[in-house]
Amino acid sequence: MRVKQIMTPDPASCTPETTVGEAATLMRDNDCGSIPVVESTTSNRLVGTVTDRDLAIRVLAAGNGPDVLVRDAMTPDPITCVPEDEVEDLREVMIEQQVRRVPVVDTDGKLVGIVAQADVAREDGAASDREVGRIVEAISEPRSDLRE
Repeated sequence: MRVKQIMTPDPASCTPETTVGEAATLMRDNDCGSIPVVESTTSNRLVGTVTDRDLAIRVLAAGNGPDVLVRDAMTPDPITCVPEDEVEDLREVMIEQQVRRVPVVDTDGKLVGIVAQADVAREDGAASDREVGRIVEAISEPRSDLRE
């Protein structure tokens, strides 16, 4: 199965100049915990991601408010995949890198979709509950050699 078959196409996105307050509103309105960050709304070239955890740790816990720009809270150069990648390969990357969401880009680096841990867990090939549990546990297991 290919990534294009399980990805959410055309996800909500923001730019580095968006405020974290606006990014949080996008997360609420789109019922998601991660927003891809694109260079501009015209280029749609992926430059980073911002997560609900980024907002909590890098903004709120640091004593800042909703007017901080996304560029100051985002993770630059995220791990990505392309629509033609195999879901099994993506699953292994998610486990190895311990990421719960992976933006999908075209060959020019333009954002075309996003795959979440839940998408991989619901994928038809992940038949058994035990296998789904192993995937979720492996992605979520804390590792001291990686930072989020």
